[in-house]
Amino acid sequence: MKILVTGTAGFIGNHLALKLLERGDEIIGVDNLNDYYDVNLKLNRLKRLEDYQNFTDVRVDLADREGIETLFKQYQPEKVVNLAAQAGVRYSIENPHAYMDSNIIGFMNILEGCRHYGVQHLVYASSSSVYGANESMPFSIHDNVDHPLSLYAASKKANELMAHTYSNLYQLPTTGLRFFTVYGPWGRPDMALFLFTKAILKGEKIKVFNYGKHRRDFTYIDDIVEGVIRTLDHNAEANPDWSGKKPDPGTSLAPWRVYNIGNQSPVELMDYIQTLETFLGKTAEKELLPLQPGDVPDTYADVEALVADVDYKPSTTIEVGIEKFVEWYLDYYQAQ
Repeated sequence: MKILVTGTAGFIGNHLALKLLERGDEIIGVDNLNDYYDVNLKLNRLKRLEDYQNFTDVRVDLADREGIETLFKQYQPEKVVNLAAQAGVRYSIENPHAYMDSNIIGFMNILEGCRHYGVQHLVYASSSSVYGANESMPFSIHDNVDHPLSLYAASKKANELMAHTYSNLYQLPTTGLRFFTVYGPWGRPDMALFLFTKAILKGEKIKVFNYGKHRRDFTYIDDIVEGVIRTLDHNAEANPDWSGKKPDPGTSLAPWRVYNIGNQSPVELMDYIQTLETFLGKTAEKELLPLQPGDVPDTYADVEALVADVDYKPSTTIEVGIEKFVEWYLDYYQAQ
């Protein structure tokens, strides 16, 4: 299978591309290597893919309309996984235009490429952030998601709506995956686990927002990748029982689906930190702070639809996942 994967220098995209290459797929990898965080980390991720003859590395920005059209025309991918995006809830408050360029204009260009070049299935990154002000737990794909709390969340909700129109108008199968707090080796430096580890090793305070009362459905990267691949291999289908009189937000009469992809086991932030302290062999000095603008107190994924459709079974505990992250971090940064 020839698969276009965007964001191959990113955390999830890199792990996904590696797994697909290992099983023999041909991967066209796209990244613009922006400087939102350490570019050297991105380059080192890409080095993990260099030895595969079935990997092609393409540098283009999703917002480059002509560049993306040329990409589809040249490589004619059979399937597409769009993971490239401007990430980060808090950064979207500081730099909203970056989210419009990458997450809206960029996604539009991907949709047009899929439409005009006969792509069989588009899988794309959404986010648990779309649940916004929703307090009903666990978050279900059948819940209303019309109250986002950040522009990042709004951009991901917009992606789901944009994909739906293309599924409806052009019968393009599209699947949106609402990721829940992904962590693991080669992770993003702006994520809590990375920030906590770096600070604890330096003997610096860690910032614990919402006074540590967060609960997050922390999901290990290997479980995420397994779910993405199973979804990619299972083209989105229409729900024949869908009714406009009682519209289900999670399915459609078009070949369009959204899924939660999480661990279905939320963990208290303080327990997460304590587990990290155990594997680092150091106690964190904590600065307790109020809830950040745009953040939600809890996330908790209902993954029943993903289990039913593709037999998704997340299995990595935070103890196993954090230990693997710490081993990688110490090795990568040669920290003592």
